[in-house]
Amino acid sequence: MTEATKGVLAMVGACVIWGFSALYYKLLSDITSSEVLAHRTIWSAVCFVIVLSIQSRLGELRVVLSNKRSLSQVFAAAVLVSTNWYFFIVSVNLGHLMQSSLGFYIFPLVAVALGAFILKEPFTRSKKIAVSLAGLAVVQLTLGLGVAPWISLILAFSFGFYGLIKRHVIAGPVVSVTAEVSLLMPLAMAYLAWLYSTKSGFSPDLTELILLILSGPLTAIPMILFSYASKRTALSTIGLVQYLNPTIQFSVAVFIFGEAMTLWHTITFLMIWSGLAIYSVGAMRPQAAR
Repeated sequence: MTEATKGVLAMVGACVIWGFSALYYKLLSDITSSEVLAHRTIWSAVCFVIVLSIQSRLGELRVVLSNKRSLSQVFAAAVLVSTNWYFFIVSVNLGHLMQSSLGFYIFPLVAVALGAFILKEPFTRSKKIAVSLAGLAVVQLTLGLGVAPWISLILAFSFGFYGLIKRHVIAGPVVSVTAEVSLLMPLAMAYLAWLYSTKSGFSPDLTELILLILSGPLTAIPMILFSYASKRTALSTIGLVQYLNPTIQFSVAVFIFGEAMTLWHTITFLMIWSGLAIYSVGAMRPQAAR
C-alpha cells in the first residue's frame, strides 16, 4: 500500500468519524450544549497532551504558547473552533443536523471567497460561479422558510475564518489544536465548577459521564488522522474526500433522525452540490482553462 493510499484511507476514516459523530452527541442531548462543549474541550485537551507526550513533542507546544504572536493567533483560532463545535452540538440537540450538513457543504465555498477577498488569491470563473450559487442557495432558503439558516452560516464562516488563521500559526495541526484546547481548558473547568457549585449543571450518570469523557478521543482521533492524511495526500484529493463528512451528516439527518426535507431544502442542496461540482472540476483543470 502506497503512502498516498494510506493518506486517503486516513482521510476517509476522519470524515466517517466526523460524519457519524452526530449519533454520539445525540446520546448526550439531555445535557446542555455548553456543558457538553466544556467536557469535550477538557477531555480532548487531555488526549492531545497525552499524544504529544508519547511523541516527545510537548516542547513544540511550549514554543507555540510562549510566542506572543502565535499565542494571539492560537487564541483567536480557539474561539472560532469552540464556536464551531458548540453550534454543531446545538444542531444535534435541536434536531437541525441538516443545517450542520449544509454548513459543512458551504464551507469550501466560503473558504474560496475568503481566499479571494482577503488573501487576494485568483478568483477564477468556476470559483465565481460556485460562490454565487452558494449565495443564491442561502437566499432562496431564507425566503422559502422565512428564516436564515443561521447554524449553517455560523458553522461555515467560523470554520472558514479558523482555516484562515491556521495558515499563519507556526505549528502543525495536532500541536496547534492542542494549544487551542489547552487555552480553553481552564475556562471550561471554571464553567463546570460554577455549574456544579450552583447546582445548575446536569448530573450525569456513569454511562453519560463515560460518554462525556470519550468525547475527547472522538475529537482527537479524526484530527490525528487528518494530520496524517495531509502529509501524504494531495490537497485536491483531501478537499474532495472532505465532502464525505457533510454527506454522512445529511444521510443521518434524513434517514436516522427523520428531519424534514422540504422543497426549499432540496433546491438549496441541489444548488450547493452544483456549485461544489463546478468548483471541484475547475480546481482540477489547467489554470488557462478556468
